[in-house]
Order: sequence, then structure tokens, then C-alpha cells
Amino acid sequence: MGKSWRSLKIVAGLFSAIALTQFGANTSAIAADTVVVRLGLFTESISVTELQKAVKTGKLPGSLQSLSEEQRRFFLGALGMNIPMNVVTLDRLINTQIGTTILNDFATALARKDKAGVQALRAGLVLGSTAPQGLSILSFIAAYPSKRLEIDLPKAFVVAGNLNTAFWRTQQFMLAIAPQLDPITAHPRTPQISFPFDPSQPGSAQVKILNLSLNDQKRDRKIPVDIYWSTAATPDKPVIVFSHGFGSVRTDLRYLAEHLASHGYVVAALEHPGSNQANANLALQGKIRVMKPQEFLYRPQDISFVLDELAKLNQTANHPLQGKLATTNAMVVGYSFGGGTALALAGAELQLEHLKQRCKKNLTILSLGENMQCIAQELPENSYQLRDPRIKQAIALNPTTSLIFGETGLTKIQVPTIVLAGSADKTTPALTEQIVGFEKIPSPKWLVGIIGGTHLSVKDPSTTLDQSGQPNTPISGGEVVGEKAADIRKYVKALTLAFAFQMTPEAKNYAIFLTPDYAQFASTAAFPFRLITQIPPEAMAVVKEFVEK
Repeated sequence: MGKSWRSLKIVAGLFSAIALTQFGANTSAIAADTVVVRLGLFTESISVTELQKAVKTGKLPGSLQSLSEEQRRFFLGALGMNIPMNVVTLDRLINTQIGTTILNDFATALARKDKAGVQALRAGLVLGSTAPQGLSILSFIAAYPSKRLEIDLPKAFVVAGNLNTAFWRTQQFMLAIAPQLDPITAHPRTPQISFPFDPSQPGSAQVKILNLSLNDQKRDRKIPVDIYWSTAATPDKPVIVFSHGFGSVRTDLRYLAEHLASHGYVVAALEHPGSNQANANLALQGKIRVMKPQEFLYRPQDISFVLDELAKLNQTANHPLQGKLATTNAMVVGYSFGGGTALALAGAELQLEHLKQRCKKNLTILSLGENMQCIAQELPENSYQLRDPRIKQAIALNPTTSLIFGETGLTKIQVPTIVLAGSADKTTPALTEQIVGFEKIPSPKWLVGIIGGTHLSVKDPSTTLDQSGQPNTPISGGEVVGEKAADIRKYVKALTLAFAFQMTPEAKNYAIFLTPDYAQFASTAAFPFRLITQIPPEAMAVVKEFVEK
């Protein structure tokens, strides 16, 4: 993937250099003809003609010669690079919710005294993209409505180093699978079919919670489990097991567990002791490492152990769950790191040869999710199969898949699978972590795209209270959580319930909710939803461009 990584760096560099620009106060329609480069205490005026010459000769004028060799290459590469994105696509991108967030991120590096930086940046990008050669720094300068343009190079290099390149590619992909995004958002289409009821509404059963503390003596693992159930539970419905995200807790998806239990399902939400919040807190205190590599193996084994223990409870006389637990007909729902855990239980093979090679290289352009997967490079073997045949369906919400499953690991999944992706997810960017992998998963499968959804949007509000006041950067922050994400959680409830019912005699009654029509019907102005079973050709072109060697 060397070529794709280099191209991603160049695209990120171009946007960084354009965005990290401090513009003068003049907002006339006259294009900039002078660039003032600020480097510490020194400033130098450079004409656009000189910059054009630098692109051809490879030589930077004046004090820019003092830049390091790496900085010179970056600057010249950005100057000479064109982005093959037409004006319609670019305009659509930067006027979406996530596009505005990106521009605001970039505008933090602007030192304008007024508040016109984002608007001017948007105008320069759109008009610059109409140039015959496409969008470039030079066409941006020619379109920017100011006589003078001032660049703070140290800021430019800092932000360029922090960019999440996979996140950028994700935005192109989401546009490819939703070309009518703006009209649909403004005027939701009336579905051509009617829906018999609302699966996002709670069931009639009263939910109870049973707290267990299980001890796997073989692995010395104490595993807390919350069992959500009701007297409506019957053995003709699958047991559903939840796997939480890295550094989180078993209440990650409490709202979803309560919803399923109200409809007669038994849900076991367990905590993985080696990668939960308690473990993360100890790591922050410097008492232990962030996570041991064995956790990639222990997490699926935790769920298999819990199913073993539930099978015993099912046979325990006078226990409230006796005879209600279909442990041999189970469904797993995993979020983030837990999404990768769910896929492993569904049959995806851990393939670490490429991961071990990739993780020895520069990791600065990787997302947080990719960096976390690199911990697995310390495992002794190159492949691991952790499938549990009792798992008959899997849902992976914002999962990590880009490195841990190698080239063909996901092709070994043997059960129906749903993968959910958020277009604004910076932690596990949709293209690298979900889209590329989805193409490899055998059918039946469903890909759900949440336009505007972030990494934490699907989580229970009680676990996202710490997001207030968090800085919004290209690699983290900007999370849509709490009440703002209520529409997303409502759809996740409907989707998960409909999928669970596919393992019951009522499957046909709920199949209609696993369709593109229902995703469209459930969409809101803030969050358009997309459901597909195969990536369309125009979107696959984006995928292939990314993964081609």
C-alpha cells in the first residue's frame, strides 16, 4: 500500500498548506498577488510568479532556503499538487456538517482579527477548484479574495503533522455513496412502501438487570457481566452478547441492551478486564501499560467463556434464567475495539504478518484505531482463529479492522454480519476501518453509513459525558453525543432489533427494516442514513484508489 500512503500524504499536505494560512484583512475581489511568509521573527514577501517558478525549478526563494530538507520537499510538493476533485463534489463536501467542522479546524491556524476566515477559506477552495488544472495552492491563491496572503510556516507544519489522512478519504467515499446527499437532507424522500410498526419503540416487557461476577480460573480473568432480561424471554430468541470499546465499560450500549430486553431478548453485557476503563485509568497513572497484546486473543475468549457460564445457568434449577438462554444460537454486538472482537468471533482470522511490517514504519499518519491495532505486533504467531460456532450473527459498530485481519482474514467470516460506519469518525475512520473490510466479508452482509455520525455517537449518553469542552482537532474531538445523537441511537435500536429477529420465527416481519428504504425513511435532516449490501461502482473506485499498490 506504499503508493496509496504517499498519495494520501500529498492530499493531506495540500489541504494543510492551504488551510494553515493567515490571510490579510482585505476582502476585496482582487486575488492575492503577494505571499508573505512568516518564519519566526522573519518575514519575506514572495510574488505568485516566484512561487510558480519554484514549482518548476524546485528551488525556494530567499529565507525559505533555511527550511529543512523534509520541510522543503513538503512545501514544494504541496505547491505542485493538484486535487482531482470537481467543484460540485468539493462544494458539497465543505458545506456538509463535517465539512464545516474541517474548515473550522483549519481556521484555528488563521491569525485573522475578524471572523471571516472560514468563509474566505470556503470561497477560495470552491473557486480555486474551477481552474482548468483543478484545485491547487496556486489556484487557491488566484481565487482567494484578498490582495495579500500571509503564511505562518511553523503552524502549517504542525497541523500537517497532525492530520488524519484516512479521515479525508472517508469524506470522499461518503459522498460517493450518497451523491444526492444535499437534496435528500433538505427534502427527505417519501418511501414507496409502508412500514407496519416502529421497531425503535420499546417492547411491552419490564426490563430486569442481573449482575454477575464471573471468574475464569484458567486465564485468571474476573469478568463482570450485566444480564438484561425480562419474563418475556424465551429460548426461541438468541442470546445477545455485547463487547465494549477500548478503555470503556460494559454500559457502553446500555440503551440498546434495555431496548432488546424489552422485546424479550436476553442480553449479556460483559467487561473485558484487560482493556476496560479501569485498565486505562491505571495506564494513565503509569502503573501498567495501555494494553497487553494478548488482549486481542482474550477478548473473544471472554465472550466464549461467558456463553459457557450462561449455558450452566440455563440448566440451574430455580434460577430465573433457567430454560430461557439459547446459548448455542447467539448474536454478538461489538463497538469499536469490540467490533473487531465481534468479527473475530464470527470467523474473521487475525492475520498479523502485514501488521507487523506496517507498524514498524512511521505511524504519524495513522488514526488512533490503527495505532491501537499495532499493539498486536507483539503476539508470537502470525495468525489466530478465534471463531465461536455458537455465534450465528454479528453486528460491528465502528469496528477496527484495517490492520488486524490482514488481506484475507475477513473473508473467513461465516455468519450474517452488519457493519456500521460514521462519516465523521476520526478514531476509526470509516474508509480504512469499515469500508475496505466490508468488501471482503462474504454475503449476507449489510453496510450502514451514518452521514455526520462520529465515533461516540452510538454510545449510551451516560458514557459520553466527558466530551464537553474537549478540543476539536483533525485526529480527535468534535464528537456528536448525548441528545444531539438521539436520532442515531434510535436507528441503531431499530436496526439491531430487526437483525436479532432474523434468528426467530418472526424473521419475515422484521426483514423490511434491514432495507435501504427503511434507512431512508429513518433518516433525519441532521443524520441521513444509508444501508447497502454491496458497495456501488462509483464508491468502489474510491476504495480501489486507496488500496491499490
